[in-house]
Amino acid sequence: MKNFFLAPIKGYQYISKMLPASCRYYPSCSEYAKWQFEFNAAHKAFTASSLRILRCNQLFKGGIDYPLVDFKPPKPTALLKLNAFCGKIDIIYWLVPKSMAPNNTHYYVLKDFDAINRTT
Repeated sequence: MKNFFLAPIKGYQYISKMLPASCRYYPSCSEYAKWQFEFNAAHKAFTASSLRILRCNQLFKGGIDYPLVDFKPPKPTALLKLNAFCGKIDIIYWLVPKSMAPNNTHYYVLKDFDAINRTT
C-alpha cells in the first residue's frame, strides 16, 4: 500500500530534477511527503503533506521543516530477542525526539546523506 503513494512522488521527483528548484522549505515538499508516507499511516501522511504543500507559497517564510512522525521505540529487552544484529547496519534515517519527556512518541525524521555514499 505504501508503494501506491510513493510511486507518484518518485515520478514527480524524477521529472522535477529537470526543472529549477522552487520549494521554499528544506526538505523539499516532495521529499517531505515521501518521508511522511514511509513513516506514518496513509491518512496522516496525506494530511501532513497536503498542509505542507499549501504552506509552500509567498505568504509563508519557508525554511527548515522536518517531518514529525509518531514512533514508539521498542524496549531494550525486545532488541535482545532479535538475532538480526549480526553484522553491519546501514542507517538511512535518524529519528530525533521532539522533547525529552519519558513518554514522548513524536520524532523528527532526518536523512543520513552519508548513507548514500557508503552504499556505492
